[in-house]
Parts: sequence; structure tokens; C-alpha cells
Amino acid sequence: MLSTESAATVRATIPAVAGALDTITARFYETMLGERPELLDGLFNRGNQASGQQRQALAGSVAAFATSLLDHPGERPDALLSRIAHKHVSLGITEDQYVIVHKYLFAAIAETLGEAATPDVVAAWDEVYWLMAGSLIALEARLYQEAGTTGRDVWRPWRVADRVAQTADTVALTLEPEGEEPPPGFRPGQYVSVRVQLPDGLHQARQYSLSGWDGSSRRITVKRLRAGEHPAGEVSTLLHDSAAPGDTLMVSTPAGDVTLPGGDHPLVLASAGIGCTPMVAMLQHLAEQGSTRPVLVLHADRSPQAHAHREEISALVGALPGATAHTWYESGAEAAPGSRSGTMDLAGVEVPEGAEVYLCGPLPFMRELRSRFLRAGVPARSVRYEVFGPDLWLGADD
Repeated sequence: MLSTESAATVRATIPAVAGALDTITARFYETMLGERPELLDGLFNRGNQASGQQRQALAGSVAAFATSLLDHPGERPDALLSRIAHKHVSLGITEDQYVIVHKYLFAAIAETLGEAATPDVVAAWDEVYWLMAGSLIALEARLYQEAGTTGRDVWRPWRVADRVAQTADTVALTLEPEGEEPPPGFRPGQYVSVRVQLPDGLHQARQYSLSGWDGSSRRITVKRLRAGEHPAGEVSTLLHDSAAPGDTLMVSTPAGDVTLPGGDHPLVLASAGIGCTPMVAMLQHLAEQGSTRPVLVLHADRSPQAHAHREEISALVGALPGATAHTWYESGAEAAPGSRSGTMDLAGVEVPEGAEVYLCGPLPFMRELRSRFLRAGVPARSVRYEVFGPDLWLGADD
């Protein structure tokens, strides 16, 4: 909870600070990574740095957290920060790194705001920062404890045991743990980070859903994203083009808070493109449990040929007595009996009463589909979504 004095100062300055956050965060990353380039080696995503998405996500999270403190002073907004905490856990973020971030962030605030950064203003926003950091540190400590790690040992070597092409741009990699230590547990819907060394010597990590498992083995599905002139997609392209059986990859502890709940209430699993991967894991879990709960599976893709895990999803849906599926293809639907042409449209699709909805896919797709489910009467609290990369949707509640 913010102190009374700080709350008044933050309320008075939040329009000015929020308006300057993009400049503040741009200066923050520029200075910090300029003076501490080692942070780009395996920790910060240089693709998101190049696109500006990382600073947009940071600005959005700070603004959302400050607003939450003002609007709900008696609550700690853990739900708002859970997604960030899970991402941090998948990268091995530790408490001491918050001190580094604080140093460069507040230097950027002072430089950007100039004379407006009075001692009272800086002190109030410093309180916001440490309340946010403290919440994240506490959440991450609990997640590390649950995973049996300290935060400094989240990475371990896994061997590529199998490689199966799913589409022209998508490959499924089966991984087996190296060494005698048993693999960490996970919940269907979670992801792992994979860290690789790029041709220029820099290490980079990216997140991939666990799309399947068999005993101790785990499977990830990688879609090649053409890097072009920017570093976006460089890890996925490297894995797609070169990962082969016998290779060793550094893989993190599983993380992610968009996971299947218990109970027997209906589920809706809606995805687009490679967003189907967490849904495959959820369907596999339900099939292994012999679940009879109602499950509505919705998927949109460019074409049947671009649809990763298409046959596997069909088989899993067929194994679940309460499951039905609808698929949309922008082209080639006539080659896939039962599919529909065009983009996903809920017209004529009956959403089960009391359903919990899970979304994964491009952000515009999820935003539009979430609005449609809300209009169909699904409560906002019952619509959950997974984002890979910076969460530019943090705090959305309508």
C-alpha cells in the first residue's frame, strides 16, 4: 500500500509520468544495456529491444501497477504481476537484479523529467517501484520454491532426441534430460525458455510451450520466423534450421500461469497459428485423465498445410467424449472436410454456459476474440490468455 503522501503525489503526477514513460524506458534500456552489455547475453531479448516492444511492455506494467495502487489501495495486485513473475522465473531473474534496474530506471526518470523530478516526486515513484519489485520478488521466490530451484539454477541441459517436421515452417523437437536428476514437473499450458548461442557469439533465450510429453521427455514446437534485417525470430530460425537429434539445448524450469484448472466445468480452447501448442498439451492431459468435461476447441490458421499438430489435435478431440472442434482456414478449407473458410467467427458456435476460456495466438486475434466472448456473456475473469514476448496487453480488463 502506498503511503498517504506518496499516493497524493503519484495521483497528481501520473498523467505526466505516464506520458513520458516511453521516453523514460527507452533511455533506461539504452543506458543500462550500453553500460552493462552482458545483460543482453542470455537475459534481455535483443529482438524486443530492436522493435521497442520491451520498453512498451515495461511502461505499460509500471503505469498499470501505479493505477492499481491508487484505485485499490488495500490490495496487492498479484494477478496483474503473475505473468511477469512467471516470465522472470523462466529466465532465472534474481532479487539483486532489481537493484540494477532501479539504478538505471531512476536515472532515466531524473533525466527525462528534469526539474519536474523533485525530491518528493522521485520519492513517491521510488515507493511505487519498490512495492512493485517487492511483489514480484515475493511471487518469484514462491515459484522458485515450488519448482525446487533457487533462481540461479533454472537452466539444465536437455538432449534433442527427435525432430519431426509439422509444416514447412514448424518443427517439433522432443527433448530428454541429460544427467541423472529427474526432470522438473510442469502443468499443461506452461512453457520453458530455451537458451542458445547465436552465430555472433551472443546467447539469447526464447519461450516455447510444452506441446507434449512422454515419460521424462518433453516436446516443444518451434515456428521459424524470418529474422530479416532485425533480430526478431533469430532463435526460432536457428532452432528450426539446425537443431538435430544429439544436440544439447539449455532449457529452463517450466513456468506460466495459464494452465488447466481442476473441476468439471466446460473449457474453451481458442488459438490461431502456432498458438495451438499449449492447447495440444491441455488436450493430451485431458485425454490421459479420461476427462468427460465439455471442451470446445477453436482454431484459425492460414491453411491446412500451415496448421501444426493438425492430425494430433483431431485425434485428441476424438478421444474426448465431451469435445467438439471448429477450424477456420483463410485458404484451402475445401481440402479439409468440416473446416470453415475465412477467419474465426463465433457466429453459430454455441459457447457452453459457465465455460472458462483459454486464448493463445497473435495479440490482435486474442483482443478481438476476447471481446466476442465477453459479448457472448463470458465473464472477463473467465477469459485467460497466453502471450509470448512482452505483454502489451497487461492490465486489460474489459
